[in-house]
Amino acid sequence: MNLDWIYTAISWILLRWHDLWDLIIPDRAVLGTNWSWILSIVFLVVTLRVILFPLFVKQIKSQRAMQALQPKMKELQEKYKDDKEQLQVKMMELYRTEKANPLMGCLPMFLQVPVFLGLFWILRRLDPGRTDANITLYGWTAEQFHDASVAQLFTAPISATFGSSAEELAVLGANGTVVKIIAGVLVLAMMATTFLTTRQMIMKTGRAEDPQQAMIQKLMLYGIPLSLLVSGAIFPIGVVIYWVTNNLFSLAQQQWVLRKYPPPPTAKKTTGAGKSAPAGKAKNGKAQPAKAGLLGRKAPVQPEPKPVNKALAPKPGAKPVRPNQKRGSTKRKG
Repeated sequence: MNLDWIYTAISWILLRWHDLWDLIIPDRAVLGTNWSWILSIVFLVVTLRVILFPLFVKQIKSQRAMQALQPKMKELQEKYKDDKEQLQVKMMELYRTEKANPLMGCLPMFLQVPVFLGLFWILRRLDPGRTDANITLYGWTAEQFHDASVAQLFTAPISATFGSSAEELAVLGANGTVVKIIAGVLVLAMMATTFLTTRQMIMKTGRAEDPQQAMIQKLMLYGIPLSLLVSGAIFPIGVVIYWVTNNLFSLAQQQWVLRKYPPPPTAKKTTGAGKSAPAGKAKNGKAQPAKAGLLGRKAPVQPEPKPVNKALAPKPGAKPVRPNQKRGSTKRKG
């Protein structure tokens, strides 16, 4: 599969941002960093995320639709638990009827994969000692290729990796210890921001009740960050910068979208110390009126009837007794 058109498009965006920042920031390294190239990678992320923003909103809505279908999906799973083929048919009918697409939740991520691979390939090509005609591929000039090849982040070349060999670092004129420190910190930041981004989405949209989807959520939450500990060693520093920036942008973007399109309210279960007693029961086993009405409003508490003193009540058929009359006989004064 020929991906040259992707490499050319990514190079065009990257080089246009570099041309802009090169007019604003001095070309010389400041703090051992060529900021025009670093900011070009950062704003490559911004450009991509702005383009994909409408799809990101659809992703949120699709996840909400899937969450609303959980009760119906659970019913189908119980009904067709012994017929997996029929269950799949009914699930597809449910998705079609409710206009829900489970793949829409992953579409923005899939569209970013070619950009990530393209940038990976472009940065891997950077070599200050290269002089062949291939340096002008994908719209690069020889001067741009040379400048990018020696571009650094705190003296670590953006084309170097954590696992770069001594020979590769010698060609780049880099210190192996510095490269490992910078690359290691960025890989840890990449893992942390990937975890936080996934966790934010799961916490805001709700954990899946379906066991299969719950397993996928756990895999995304823990599996992907752990896999980056290994794969991050082969990523050029510039690619790791791209990934961390993309994650930070995702955290901010998700926070805004989730506030704009909040998840539907769900009934919260109370457990432990916060568990309220059901209607008709209270402390010491005595009956108590319900504290809340149907709509969550507090129902008026009815006063308990006052106890009647049976000793003061007259017996059936007895004559009324005057309150001031004393019992027994009294003598008259003569």
